[in-house]
Amino acid sequence: MAYSITTALAIYFVIWWVTLFLTLPFGVRSQHEDGGGAPGTDPGAPIMARMGRKLIWTTVISAVIFAIGMWAHQAGYLSVERLSKLMGMPF
Repeated sequence: MAYSITTALAIYFVIWWVTLFLTLPFGVRSQHEDGGGAPGTDPGAPIMARMGRKLIWTTVISAVIFAIGMWAHQAGYLSVERLSKLMGMPF
């Protein structure tokens, strides 16, 4: 079954969004851990979020996950029939 480009973009967007939340905590140091911080700010606030780097890594990781998922779907590993059979559900 072939999917439209809109469906593929929607699936990629969901994967990208989940991957973003997975990559956000990596490499973050809080003001408390660094021993400094601006007066009146939360001690848990990050010093440098490096969002540009995180967005690039998110895009790369989600593209790899999407490519693996598309390959698995094209090879027949991610079909509804197969997945429902693995879960013991009738199709």
